[in-house]
Amino acid sequence: MTTPEELLERAADVATRAYVPYSSFRVGAAAVDSDGNVHTGANVENAAYPATICAEANAVTTAAALGVRKIDAIAVVHLDGDLGDLCTPCGNCRQILKEFGVETVIMRNPDGSPHTVTLEQLLPMAFGPEAFDAER
Repeated sequence: MTTPEELLERAADVATRAYVPYSSFRVGAAAVDSDGNVHTGANVENAAYPATICAEANAVTTAAALGVRKIDAIAVVHLDGDLGDLCTPCGNCRQILKEFGVETVIMRNPDGSPHTVTLEQLLPMAFGPEAFDAER
């Protein structure tokens, strides 16, 4: 079982490889699937900002491309600047996390320790797959 600290470390490691020529806002994410495999992603910026890919989306879509359909937890780390603010997933990423059943989101406190919340806390009253007929 991967610990929150290990997931944060994996997220911090991949954040060092983020492509951020415009904002210098390096973010890494490490998602653990229901089989215990860890999938990482870093943010990838684009001069046309809407085309930028967030670290969380990168990690989840990488896992999905491998056939993963359930992510249990994801860690998100912002490397640049001070650690005074938690790096929370943006609204779009919160919706992506909902789609893949993420229950736990782990961020890094200023002292480096894990700050764990549920996706429900980040995205209350979310619209998700359960809104559709399971027989589709």
